Amino acid sequence: MMKRQLHRMRQLAQTGSLGRTPETAEFLGEDLQQVEQRLEPAKRAAHNVHKRLQACLQGQSGADMDKRVKKLPLMALSTTMAESFKELDPDSSMGKALEMSCAIQNQLARILAEFEMNLEKDVLQPLNRLSEEELPAILKHKKSLQKLVSDWNTLKSRLSQAAKNSGCGQGGGGGPGGYSHTTAANKVETLKEEEEELKRKVEQCKDEYLADLYHFATKEDTYANYFINLMEIQADYHRKSLSSLDTALAELRENHSQADPSPSMTAAPFSRVYGVSLGVHLQELGRDIALPIEACVLMLLSEGVKEEGLFRLAAGASVLKRLKQTMASDPRSLQEFCSDPHAVAGALKSYLRELPEPLMTFDLYDDWMRAASLKEPGARLEALQEACGRLPQENFNNLRYLMKFLARLAEEQEVNKMTPSNIAIVLGPNLLWPPEKEGDQAQLDAASVSSIQVVGVVEALIQSTDTLFPGDVNFNVSGLFSALAPQDKVGDRPTSEELPTMAVPAPATAPAPAPASVATKERTESEVPPRPASPKASRSPPEAAAPAEDMARKSPRGDTTRKESLPAPTGL
Repeated sequence: MMKRQLHRMRQLAQTGSLGRTPETAEFLGEDLQQVEQRLEPAKRAAHNVHKRLQACLQGQSGADMDKRVKKLPLMALSTTMAESFKELDPDSSMGKALEMSCAIQNQLARILAEFEMNLEKDVLQPLNRLSEEELPAILKHKKSLQKLVSDWNTLKSRLSQAAKNSGCGQGGGGGPGGYSHTTAANKVETLKEEEEELKRKVEQCKDEYLADLYHFATKEDTYANYFINLMEIQADYHRKSLSSLDTALAELRENHSQADPSPSMTAAPFSRVYGVSLGVHLQELGRDIALPIEACVLMLLSEGVKEEGLFRLAAGASVLKRLKQTMASDPRSLQEFCSDPHAVAGALKSYLRELPEPLMTFDLYDDWMRAASLKEPGARLEALQEACGRLPQENFNNLRYLMKFLARLAEEQEVNKMTPSNIAIVLGPNLLWPPEKEGDQAQLDAASVSSIQVVGVVEALIQSTDTLFPGDVNFNVSGLFSALAPQDKVGDRPTSEELPTMAVPAPATAPAPAPASVATKERTESEVPPRPASPKASRSPPEAAAPAEDMARKSPRGDTTRKESLPAPTGL
């Protein structure tokens, strides 16, 4: 008994990882032995792929189209979009886009459900039959054949031993041994019959197993097609999805481009602001001072002049972008940005930097550099005054407005740490830069040197603002930003009782008061601030105004009657 068990264990050990056993190998040719070795790996591959592919399904397995679609996440997304669409204006851009997105998600869900149903029918079910039915049946025949062959070999050993014992008993002669001989002979006959019967079963099982192997070998190409079908079904699914998305996107873009612009975008011509030349911007909007310059200055005067590091510390990119968009689309809604002075300062710097030509112009670049190179203060001031006098009128007006504000900012340098030098360092390169000449390497090499001179020019402009730009500025020049103008810092145009005693040129006839938005467009040349003359020329109006300015600077900061801008008729 133990010998038979040991023999069986030896046979199992000889089977190896390839599934080939001595019992079956003796019946198989080389080709069928290779086929036999592929049975177990094929069964494991089919089982593992089926299990993993089944986990990829999003819908309910085995359900029909309607039930499957309801369980898909894409359908849940489509339902959510449909519910959200009800709360929107169906004629709005967002409403139309959401409605189209809802429809396409529904369509994509149905395409996905169809894909999964085809996947189950043409891939999952055949793989399941292969791993759970067809290959297990072949392996079961193999095991049956192995057992029959093992039993047959054992029986042949017993028959051989019985025949040997019977032969020995026959040689011993008659007597009591005659009975033993008869018994042994009967046993041999019985074993022969059993061996014949077992041999017949082995032959029958062997034929079945060989037929299974041949069948598997002929169908291996069919089994490989399961995986080809998988990729074909996936490709068809993605093609249908992409086609639906392309069609929907084309329709959506067409509808979106034909949609009427919102009223807030067409109510006022505020679209051309950043990146537009100063002259075009002022002409289109009917202004004297550029919209970003006036808006940012008023917001900074409101809450930013005492902010430490103004113009030096960077603002958040998202806030700055939103501020610039609001500036272009709805400047009356800028009040929310007053609490972020660094973003406002960044918007002002961005406007100056994005001008096609610097505010101090390319034509006068050499004049500014010549003035910066002069060492004697009087000569430098005279050169700066001559350069200012040669500026185009719109550039002069905006530079004067900006310098008046920067001088006001420098007055708070003990708090904001922004001296005229610091202001010039951060703003100078945005006010003046050299014209680029393609291929002129010397011009490019001189840029770093000229930037130092630009800082010197802008610093001198800030320090000599009262001399170079006489008179005072009404910063709320357009009246558009009255909500942004703090009454203790920047006032509207005061009445005649509020004007200080100072000699200022006045128009011959005083026009009737007009709304601020209209007054901006109806200014005549007589209202433009006087251009700076040579330092040797008479400066009687500014000198007459000097005592009033000194008294204003000496007045206590808490005095509500003090105004940073004296709105003389010469103001902007």
